[in-house]
Amino acid sequence: MARIVGGLTTSHVPAIGGAIAKGRQQEPYWKPFFDGFVPVRAWLAEHKPDIAVVFYNDHGLNFFLDKMPTFAVGAAPQYRNADEGWGIPTLPPFRGHPQLSWHIINRLVEREFDITTCQEMLVDHAFTLPLKLFWPEGACPVATVPVCINTVQFPLPSAKRCMALGRAVGEAIASWDSDSKVVVIGSGGLSHQLDGERAGFINKPFDLKFMDSLVSEPDWVTRYSIHELVEQAGTQGVELLMWLAARAAVPGPVRRVHGNYHIPISNTAAGMLALEPVA
Repeated sequence: MARIVGGLTTSHVPAIGGAIAKGRQQEPYWKPFFDGFVPVRAWLAEHKPDIAVVFYNDHGLNFFLDKMPTFAVGAAPQYRNADEGWGIPTLPPFRGHPQLSWHIINRLVEREFDITTCQEMLVDHAFTLPLKLFWPEGACPVATVPVCINTVQFPLPSAKRCMALGRAVGEAIASWDSDSKVVVIGSGGLSHQLDGERAGFINKPFDLKFMDSLVSEPDWVTRYSIHELVEQAGTQGVELLMWLAARAAVPGPVRRVHGNYHIPISNTAAGMLALEPVA
């Protein structure tokens, strides 16, 4: 059966892509952020996953306000990245893995998740930046399965529902008849707000508590409603739902391989976490 080797989470603000494109990784403003990924790249080189299942949120590239699924899963042979502006170059298509995608889709429907199945799918910076941060050299070496969670238009899925989704995805991966090694990625957050009177809002104590809880008490954040999460983490900080889903997909207790937290990057609390199952 397939094996989940670990879970990775990271922030994904477009400014990160601009910094990569312009080679600014070692500038004082960016260095504390980018240096946090070095130990995780060594961990990836050791474990060599074959496939990455990426929980992310679309920003209007593939879905827009007129058609916004709560949960969507990609089932395409490749995923194209379109130009978003922001100074981020368009990247070559990312390789999909339709066999695993359909296995996950079938298992989710059996578990009564009403999902949108995408046999064609455009992916934006929320999907591409984590892959570039974890594998910065050349083409992405792993096949991918995108799992998109709506954090844009209300009503949003609850933290409890996203945790259940992640757990169901993890169980689907573990039941897949394959010797593939899978890493699960959660892309988004942490606390930030881009609009309104609280534009620029960052809540460091909440972010650090949330990061710690993913190791010691993963259901901690499910005590908050979506509106309470907006209050604690900002309008766009609800992207932490992707972190939660990724953690839930990793089976059993986990240990923290590495983590990093740096503020601000652009106007966002930028975090990264690498977790692996406890043997």
